[in-house]
Amino acid sequence: MKINILKSSASLVGIILCPFLENEDGVKVPEELLKSKVSKNLFSGKKDSQFILEDPNSEKVIILIGLGKNPNFKSIQTAFRRIAHKKADLISTDLNIYFSQELNENHLQAAISGLYLGTYRLGHFKNTEKQVKDWEKVTLGIYATIDHTEELAISSKKIVNAQLESMKMVDLPPNTATPEYLSNWTKEAGKKYGFSVNVLDRKAAKEIGLEAFLAVSQGSDLQRAPQFIIAEYRSSDAKKHIGLVGKGVTFDTGGLNIKTAGMVHMKCDMGGAAAVLGSLQAIADLKLPVNVTAIVPCVENAVDNLSFLPSDVIGSYSGKTIEIIDTDAEGRLILADGLSYLIKNYKIDTVMDFATLTGSAVGTFGYDCAALFTNDKVLSEALQESGEAVGEKMWPLPLWDSYKSEMDSEIADIKNYNGKPVAGAITAAKFLEAFTEDHPSWAHIDIAGTAFGDSEFAKTKHATAYGVHLIIKLLQNL
Repeated sequence: MKINILKSSASLVGIILCPFLENEDGVKVPEELLKSKVSKNLFSGKKDSQFILEDPNSEKVIILIGLGKNPNFKSIQTAFRRIAHKKADLISTDLNIYFSQELNENHLQAAISGLYLGTYRLGHFKNTEKQVKDWEKVTLGIYATIDHTEELAISSKKIVNAQLESMKMVDLPPNTATPEYLSNWTKEAGKKYGFSVNVLDRKAAKEIGLEAFLAVSQGSDLQRAPQFIIAEYRSSDAKKHIGLVGKGVTFDTGGLNIKTAGMVHMKCDMGGAAAVLGSLQAIADLKLPVNVTAIVPCVENAVDNLSFLPSDVIGSYSGKTIEIIDTDAEGRLILADGLSYLIKNYKIDTVMDFATLTGSAVGTFGYDCAALFTNDKVLSEALQESGEAVGEKMWPLPLWDSYKSEMDSEIADIKNYNGKPVAGAITAAKFLEAFTEDHPSWAHIDIAGTAFGDSEFAKTKHATAYGVHLIIKLLQNL
């Protein structure tokens, strides 16, 4: 959708969306749109309510959208996403939003974000007689009295464009979204948005000692060979250097500890990679005044006669040896090399990794909240505040050293799994901590429950782009 900032409400035509906060005394439709009254019994702005008015004297169709009394970003985003997703047939070439003076810039950004997210469909490979709607032919007209409306609208579009890319990466099937696909995507994005990209293949990774990363990929053939992505965005105005690491397991069979349930959804195991790559696109597109280095280790964890084995002892970039207890605890292995490589080769102020890492995080928080582990209290608060502001919640769990002994190995420096059905998210975080080289500002975000799930916008589980907007909000507040 093309954005058109309107100077006058008189130029509004076609579909006009009018959001309202809840008012028990009823709402007043702006007279310049339509001289008509709506009974408070029919519409009072309650959350998730809608009311449609049609002007018999023009081609205006006014959709009143109820936001509730104290709407948050997520609820507004969802309300507007419903319009583009469920009422797409009503929209031809003109779609407009009329923002009253009671609404603020946060409401504006959430509404725009929701509309663009509503254009996303899962049918990437559908052959259908019905023509798919071309949203590029639709003009989104925005009328608001908010300062910097155009700037807010454009930045919102850039963020949601990155989210849509992130969602597509996760939702594409694993025979399409291979490690090479992700590395090629990153190279093309780098050319388009202005960041440098270097990709290490199996041979290059072996030469520098990325042994944990390579072990996970041993069972994959040449068409799905590992790719260790290194991307660098630099700003002349930067005061901070942020490091991002994203888990990129493009499909996880569990390896020889093969999964016995839910494998059909394991294309989502690169949700951390998608979050990091999507945020990198938005960071560069927005030209944020920060330096960012992103490491995205991409592998497929397949079953083959060359697959790594339970009880193997492997090396790592850090120099630590790792005893393999469970080949389905593979994400932490590629993250270990990603973290070590980032911290050893770059002077980073803050390091954050995003990963669909453990079922334990899902068991603790369900599907609405990610698990946060960090050694930096200031960073912890900033991440939680940023997440709350954009509807991407997280909550901290402890990194107490009393859990460290759970990962002790008799034969190697550390083992990759404690073999117990308790404290899984915490012990996984303690494993990763061992590869952070004692960095004083590190956060691990376990997004196993938030990166992929059910919603009213599809009949099957699908990507959420969790992490993209969160990262942008955090960096904007630096």
